[in-house]
Amino acid sequence: MSKPTRTLLKVLIDQSRWRYVDFERNFCRTAERVLDGASRNLTISESQFRRWTAGKVQTLPGPDTCRVLEAMFGVDAAALFGPPPSDSPAPAFNLEDEITMTARDAQNEAGAAAAASISDTTIDQLRDDVTSLAREYSSTSAFETFRKARELREQAEHERDRTQVPAQQQDLLILAGQACALLSTAAFDLGSLDGAKRLSRSAALYGETARFDPLRAFAGGTLAYIAYFSGQPAEAARQARAAQMFGGLGDVARRRLSAIEARAYGYLGDAPSAQRALAASESEGRGFTDDLHDEVGGEFGFTLERLAMSNSSTCLLLGNGGQAETAAMHALELAEAKPTAVRSVRVVGGAAADLAAARLLRGDLDGAATAIEPVWEVPREQRATGLLTRTARVRRTLTAVRYRAAPLAAELGERIEDFTRLSAQQQLGTATGTVAALEG
Repeated sequence: MSKPTRTLLKVLIDQSRWRYVDFERNFCRTAERVLDGASRNLTISESQFRRWTAGKVQTLPGPDTCRVLEAMFGVDAAALFGPPPSDSPAPAFNLEDEITMTARDAQNEAGAAAAASISDTTIDQLRDDVTSLAREYSSTSAFETFRKARELREQAEHERDRTQVPAQQQDLLILAGQACALLSTAAFDLGSLDGAKRLSRSAALYGETARFDPLRAFAGGTLAYIAYFSGQPAEAARQARAAQMFGGLGDVARRRLSAIEARAYGYLGDAPSAQRALAASESEGRGFTDDLHDEVGGEFGFTLERLAMSNSSTCLLLGNGGQAETAAMHALELAEAKPTAVRSVRVVGGAAADLAAARLLRGDLDGAATAIEPVWEVPREQRATGLLTRTARVRRTLTAVRYRAAPLAAELGERIEDFTRLSAQQQLGTATGTVAALEG
């Protein structure tokens, strides 16, 4: 039989599915509001939280603490620390969540036993969590990634406050920076360019503090990408070039930065520089790897199909429909050769949109309609900024004089509008305007 809950406070915390960090955050916010700044140092330690939820309280806390708890839960403090009423609803039980919460609680409590350091196991688990989130990015909604990455960054900072060991401090700085970089990417995919820029700069600062250049280079590439989408292609090219100056970068990192640089030059109409950067992005490299783009990989990596998709967009900017069509088809072939479980629908959708745009450039409306079919299969929660701007370009091309009298062009245009309207960005109200000529 399960052990009965000792206090009403424990029941309410379980129903809210709060861990210590969640409870502490809500307690501090409520204290600021209820006490009106009169007791700014009022906090609850993790050990105190554990005693409360275990029912190990002989007397009520101080008056200010009771006031805050009563404001949080709407229940008298004496009742909170007493047994739950017999008619209190039992918290909903989810086995997977219970296992996850129990595992995290056990990990936190085991780590608390160390005085000036934390267990290496704690850092290993956090590293695994960040790596998993990066590798699952292509199959996870940007909103869910943002939520999880925020938790991981907060956890890394919490653990960093608990250790004085320099090696552990550096590891946790790197992990917090990686989580921040994923936050930036998710914010970008949700259409918040300003938020993405701030988060990417924070990731770069983490990398600088930890002396971890691969993270600085990744953040620099993201800043270049954001500048490109913000209508600043010259700044984008500068950021991409600057990021390539960091040491210790592998071939994948340089491939990504060269592709971003090529896109910026494509928007500027600088065909020679764009073609040079395209060639650099497609070179075989020197067999170098690094601990972020290769070892962690996932969203930090840059697969060959993603490279081909990016380069097809650059070719479209240069007005080279034939080269764009070849690159887009190559991206689709590479993506479709992968098992469904690891295939990125964003890459498939983006390459399909580029292929449709390339065919429209040479007047093949029927071919474009066939090419764009995979786009409709992208779930609304994965219709990110890059894909939406690609489909927007197709929509604009369909309004050209040569297609205005074609019923198929009108039908495709309406489908693209519906596709955009039902995206997560539009539903969440996070969509922002981007430069009309750009694509993600």
